[in-house]
Amino acid sequence: MNKAVDTIENKDSRPFWERWGEVMKAFLLRMTPQFVINAFIRFDKRVDGALSFFVKHWGKTPFMISMSKKVQYLGIEKLWNKGPKAFIYFFLFYLVRDTILYIIIPIFFAKMTTS
Repeated sequence: MNKAVDTIENKDSRPFWERWGEVMKAFLLRMTPQFVINAFIRFDKRVDGALSFFVKHWGKTPFMISMSKKVQYLGIEKLWNKGPKAFIYFFLFYLVRDTILYIIIPIFFAKMTTS
């Protein structure tokens, strides 16, 4: 079979935004020195794969993923009534994570790129 036809038929049919994580992973693995990758793998094995899970799921822990699902089907008020302590952890985690991702990091890069 023609090579061009074969690649078109076997092309991943998912939209590019669903494949973006795989593209970024391939790029970072290609650009990162091997000793950094080895150190990451050693540390990841020590913490039973939690670090790679955290990176793969864009900064979410298994607890955060399960709480997000509960918020979706219970609603915030019912989740609070079910467990205020877990809800507070959930809220604070998102508050800290989003503050770092959407406020601190952009300010840092803006300062680095301007005089």
